[in-house]
Amino acid sequence: MSVIALKRIYEQSSPEDGYRVLVDRLWPRGISKENADISEWNKALAPSTELREWFHHDPGLWTEFSERYMKELNQGNLGKEFLERTRDQEKITLVYAAKDEAHCHPLILKKYLESLS
Repeated sequence: MSVIALKRIYEQSSPEDGYRVLVDRLWPRGISKENADISEWNKALAPSTELREWFHHDPGLWTEFSERYMKELNQGNLGKEFLERTRDQEKITLVYAAKDEAHCHPLILKKYLESLS
């Protein structure tokens, strides 16, 4: 299985990032698509619009958000399909825009993807 890492899109990309996947439904502010240096924009792995808007980055809702998002991830085979498609990548970096690195969906997504291996 690939090593899965996390990185904010506002941090400088590097070759060590490997396969960079933007996992937000909305394109990050202030970043041009030309300068994003991503391999893939996978909106399907991001929380649904309804869940994202409900959560609104409120740390007080983190536990419930985590449970709801994990439920969304488990409802489909998107994680398995993604891992199958990227199985030859040594490293996958989940790229995101959230400022609060302790309460952001890529933490949950990483845990979910790692559980599938």
